[in-house]
Amino acid sequence: MKSTPAMELFLRRAQPALIDVPTQLQELYEFSRAVEDFSPLFRRWLISSDRDRADALLYEAFNADGPTASALTVLEQRSQGVLDFRAISLWNGAESASENATLSSRANAVGRPDTVEFSLRLEPEVTDWQTPVSWLKKAVSIWHPNAATFGPFWYSHHKVFEDRLGASWMLYLPRVLNPRQVPEARALVPVLGDCGKGRDKQLGTIIVSVTDGPFSDENPEHVRIANAIEIRLVDQDLLPRFADL
Repeated sequence: MKSTPAMELFLRRAQPALIDVPTQLQELYEFSRAVEDFSPLFRRWLISSDRDRADALLYEAFNADGPTASALTVLEQRSQGVLDFRAISLWNGAESASENATLSSRANAVGRPDTVEFSLRLEPEVTDWQTPVSWLKKAVSIWHPNAATFGPFWYSHHKVFEDRLGASWMLYLPRVLNPRQVPEARALVPVLGDCGKGRDKQLGTIIVSVTDGPFSDENPEHVRIANAIEIRLVDQDLLPRFADL
């Protein structure tokens, strides 16, 4: 079975106790606007349910103006009394497994990092590397993560270091990198952001392992390049451990 591509972000908020349901859902709405032009399958998002399909089709997450009142009410009710962990999970309501996409945000009050995940199983698949780069740039502008990845879900079985992030197709790090530091990368894309003084500064770098087509965890050459990037980064103490995220 072909591995589903996914984007995953890891972040620690300055004031985790202040992140409420409206803020969390508004962040997901802002990201949804950035990906909706890629496919009609990304223009409708619903609140996921653990019950049945009928229940999972009840509540639209967004309208043209942002989060819907019904979605906010349902999510506020679900999170009542939850103090340590809150998850918001959305899906696109697709009938076919080959058209399915999910978007989720997990907020942890203490200890562990927050995570955001965007998973998509589409036909045709994402083939142009600049498309997920644009998604990552938007995600960085919203969440300012400590690290982020994009690539096949099962690449985690091929990475070199079990306790660290894998390079996969793309790896974002909040630091300025140059080709001499990562010569194995096929592209290093600077991510810019407002420094608060009316001009942009570089927030970080997206390391791209493959640019001539979609990354495949079934392609030995793709895996070799990603592994080489991981080793190069570890040699410079630049590849984060999960425990440090």
